[in-house]
Amino acid sequence: MIKQIFGKLPRKPSKSSHNDSNGDGGVHDNSSLNSALGPNSLNNSKSGSASSKPSNSSRSNNGPLNSHSSTSNKSNHGKKTASLASQAGPISASGVYEALPSFRDVPSSEKQNLFLKKLSLCYVVFDFSDPSKNLREKEIKRQTLLELVDYISSVSSKFNEVAMQEVTRMVAANLFRTFPSPNHDSKILEMYDMEDEEPAMDPAWPHLQIVYELLLRFVVSPETDAKLAKRYVDHPFVLKLLDLFDSDDQREREYLKTILHRIYGKFMVHRPFIRKAINNIFYRFIFETEKHNGIAELLEILGSIINGFALPLKEEHKLFLVRALIPLHKPKCVSMYHQQLSYCITQFVEKDFKLADTVIRGLLKYWPVTNSSKEVMFLGELEEVLEATQTAEFQRCMVPLFRQIGRCLNSLHFQ
Repeated sequence: MIKQIFGKLPRKPSKSSHNDSNGDGGVHDNSSLNSALGPNSLNNSKSGSASSKPSNSSRSNNGPLNSHSSTSNKSNHGKKTASLASQAGPISASGVYEALPSFRDVPSSEKQNLFLKKLSLCYVVFDFSDPSKNLREKEIKRQTLLELVDYISSVSSKFNEVAMQEVTRMVAANLFRTFPSPNHDSKILEMYDMEDEEPAMDPAWPHLQIVYELLLRFVVSPETDAKLAKRYVDHPFVLKLLDLFDSDDQREREYLKTILHRIYGKFMVHRPFIRKAINNIFYRFIFETEKHNGIAELLEILGSIINGFALPLKEEHKLFLVRALIPLHKPKCVSMYHQQLSYCITQFVEKDFKLADTVIRGLLKYWPVTNSSKEVMFLGELEEVLEATQTAEFQRCMVPLFRQIGRCLNSLHFQ
């Protein structure tokens, strides 16, 4: 009897249907935006579209985001964007990797969706250590990247947040990687003679170059709204870019120099953070490792930044001169970046002539004792600083200055 009564009572809806009715499925899909998307899903997205339509999931595997997804993305961007740079990693090639239609072959209304699909296709990172491996797939990806560059350059409407997120995720998957850490104790002398070595060439450069070009076009594009993009080109993203300055490949460092400079110019909110992050790289280089491949490029960026400092100089900027730039004369490999360092130092003195005494005394503090070629560089920099020095500042430091010049004149290397 009791069983019959219970059997007539309405059953409680299942947990899964309850979640779907409240849109919680979109939250789960948002978290999956940071997960790996395999190439198989590109081929299955069309065949599985019929089964996925009734669902409330925010996104099919690699298809376009629907309106529910964009709303969810906007409401949750503060929770997830900070980890994009750290969580987005390369996806190895497995399964079928097929090219997508060209932008010319689809109507304008479908180009945005195709753009997102092409970005997803480029998440896959191939192994370039074996030149004969995945030749067809590598060429498909290269052509897709070139199409993406052209699309970003020619697009005439503002990028929405979904597109910005996908661009930064694809860039992170392809570019952000860890370089092997050398034994610094045994590498210092080698680094000092790096000018005589053959430049290192990354075998993956055919793809890396286009990804860098895509990122550069995205940053400088007038259709990229800095107020929105700062949520995706955020502090972790900038730190990962700065880590890449230690690349052995000079071509990569040149692209990074241009991109970071453009980011500094466009994203004003990031400027103090970028300067502080560069300071930290200098501190570690000076006082711990004395090994970093990108000091010259970072100094070149700073030379342009210092040139734009407003007067009077902030105390923060003066501390940067005293704590970072002047101690950069200490490492044995200073010849690798001395030209850029000298320019930064001279910029400070030209901005504020009262800093001349501080700079000259700093040069005297790190004056080389046994390295004659390094001494010649210091003399050249000293000459440039003295040209911008006023009489009052010169008189403050002239006694120790002329003592050092006298020692140079008495040197066995003097000609």
